Amino acid sequence: MPATVPDASPDIEAAAAAFAATFRRDQLITDPAGLRTYECDGLSAFRVRPALVLLADSTEDVVAAVRICTTYGVCFVPRGAGTGLSGGALPQANGVVISTARMRKVLSIDPDNRRMTVQPGMANSAVSAAAESHGLYFAPDPSSQIVCSVGGNVAENSGGAHCLKYGFTTNHIHAITVVTPTGEVVRLGGSSADPVGPDLLGVFIGSEGTLGIVTEITVRLLVRPIAVRTLVADFATAEQAADAVSGLVSHGVIPAAVEMLDQLAISAVETATRAGYNRDAGAALVIELDGFDAAVGEEFTITERLCRDNHASNIRIAQSPAERDLIWKGRKSAFAAMGRISPAYLVQDGVIPRTKLAEVLTRIAELATAAGLRVANVFHAGDGNLHPLVLFDSDDAEETERAEQLSTAIAELCVTFGGSLSGEHGIGADKACSMPTMFSGDDLETMQRVRAAFDPAGLANPDKIFPTPRLCGERSGKYRPHPLELTGRIGRG
Repeated sequence: MPATVPDASPDIEAAAAAFAATFRRDQLITDPAGLRTYECDGLSAFRVRPALVLLADSTEDVVAAVRICTTYGVCFVPRGAGTGLSGGALPQANGVVISTARMRKVLSIDPDNRRMTVQPGMANSAVSAAAESHGLYFAPDPSSQIVCSVGGNVAENSGGAHCLKYGFTTNHIHAITVVTPTGEVVRLGGSSADPVGPDLLGVFIGSEGTLGIVTEITVRLLVRPIAVRTLVADFATAEQAADAVSGLVSHGVIPAAVEMLDQLAISAVETATRAGYNRDAGAALVIELDGFDAAVGEEFTITERLCRDNHASNIRIAQSPAERDLIWKGRKSAFAAMGRISPAYLVQDGVIPRTKLAEVLTRIAELATAAGLRVANVFHAGDGNLHPLVLFDSDDAEETERAEQLSTAIAELCVTFGGSLSGEHGIGADKACSMPTMFSGDDLETMQRVRAAFDPAGLANPDKIFPTPRLCGERSGKYRPHPLELTGRIGRG
């Protein structure tokens, strides 16, 4: 099944001429300086300059672009805001980037049925802003929500801080309009929550641009909760904070969000935002409950008690919406704040069982010590979605190599503990070579068959998700152990 660019040589020059004849000049980027803007996404360690970028305005533009690529055998990479963190929008040198960033209109809103149809370039937070006058909002809330696009949320199945209670993007999409890799326009999903037939909508969400390009999205809106209460609990160690999370959920309390920051992350956040986190704490939990007044009040009392029972040294309760916003500003600024304590970082995105949080955090610390590097942890503790940030100096080639190896080791460690390689950032180019640690050859072959059913020519976002010889050291064959596995520092599940 095709996973990379087809063997037939693409005719990029003919394709470029066809693009020039089809689209306005202001829609095309071909100059080297302009193309550099699109050579990577948020994972800047991987960079490839594309041959051409199209700034699409409509579904019709995307159809025309895909058909040109199909005609001339040229691969294409969909791109939204470019905030992805797994290299999912990494271009091909002889390929085209099809950007939907200009497509950011609200196409319709149906407040009675709590639905809105938007174009894929609309920012995540802009959806909630457009629904605010109706008392509604869009629940998925990635930390980059003021800039990341809804189309990117669909591609990666993004979650955010409140996914513990409200789920991921897939739980909030009714239907999408897709341009397939063969240039057809199809509608997946429908007006009902569970339409008849195969769940092709579920197949597409999280497919990272490998099955087509989404051009319209009908999102599910929720009614804003009546009561919201937020606290920050300080702990001496990250392990104690992790135990508090397990205790909370085991008692049947499901907060809207449970986030954790370790001491390194707190230091960066406080330096950048002055959000009021305690720099002396070994770790902090941000816990938010929402719903009806009576239920929130009762659960908040239980939450406070459980935090104290698990050795919380201090509990700060937000006394106003402004204070709550400041707490969340600190948490959601964490990635950007790392620049205050390190020249560069790599962010990982693995998932583990909640009950393994304390143990895995200890193992991550051991791996970091062995690699001679620092790791800051800030993540969605409630659902075990880790976001370890490996800090390093990108000007030091040897240190950069160690950072990349450590980042990979942490992702694969999550699999060893019964978790997965990604919760919401996707596999992209970053973790494609780790897929055999989680999936068998038969699993990967089945996934490739699904991909080939949508994209028989292998032109849609090639070299993503699946391991290939070109990506994985130009070598094919059986699983190769990671260098840290050979030393006995990590195991393989």
